[in-house]
Amino acid sequence: MNNKVRKAVIPVAGYGTRFLPFTKAVPKPMLPILNKPALQVITEEVVKSGITDVLFIVGYKKEILESHFKPAEELEKMLESKGKLNFLEEVRYPTSMANISYIIQEEQNGTASAVGLAKEFVGNEPFAVLFGDDVMYNEGRPVIGQLIDVYEKYGKTVLGCKRVSMDDISKYASVEYSSVLEDGVYAMTKVTEKPKKEEAKSDIAPLGRYVCSPDIFEIIENLGKGANGEYQFTDALDAQARQGKALAYTFKGTRYDMGDRLGYLKANIEYGLRDESLKDQFKEYLKDLVNKI
Repeated sequence: MNNKVRKAVIPVAGYGTRFLPFTKAVPKPMLPILNKPALQVITEEVVKSGITDVLFIVGYKKEILESHFKPAEELEKMLESKGKLNFLEEVRYPTSMANISYIIQEEQNGTASAVGLAKEFVGNEPFAVLFGDDVMYNEGRPVIGQLIDVYEKYGKTVLGCKRVSMDDISKYASVEYSSVLEDGVYAMTKVTEKPKKEEAKSDIAPLGRYVCSPDIFEIIENLGKGANGEYQFTDALDAQARQGKALAYTFKGTRYDMGDRLGYLKANIEYGLRDESLKDQFKEYLKDLVNKI
């Protein structure tokens, strides 16, 4: 089987209820990080990692999401006529950054169902899965690129993980493993969704980045309903782990939870502090603000 990863699946069909009323009209993946939608930031992560083909699993208000990745002729003509070439380049880039396609998730019945819709798009190739709630930053190799490197070395499904406080493990999933293959790479035996603190076997938690072997689709097709009466992607990963076909990898980088208002604020603040044109003034503003509190 070819171990080269060139395709990514990004499920973005949720309703974004924690950001209502904003998400009444605008899909949550379009929440901006500075001047870019979070979904573009996620897509840039896969492009920088060498992926060329991206499938968005879309749902509510999909036309707004799709319009960002299509040409805007009137806007482009205006920017060109006024010599605003930097803005023109920024506007055009999302339309050419990858080969982007879409499929609609008609029924919101779980993350495994969303990924399962990508079977025809993926074919018999390994593929990346990135959930739209999670924005990752790493100054060097992008997070999904790190997982791709591990997959291409071992040829097994890879879960992108971080160590979390055991007091918080019940908010996530917990990985069990039999051995450490190398620094940060674990041979998985099981993954449990939202375990009780006293039942969790490790503090290693998957956080929204995966590279999967294509045989996971057969598992998804035969999956029973899990938590909340839905088909859970974690259950499919657990089945692979029990077969000795999955690895956990503790990635290098920072994760921002875009499904949470505080996580969204953190992302904007920290991206602002990295922006060359903003960071000096922004630092002074934050210092002044903190002194006033």
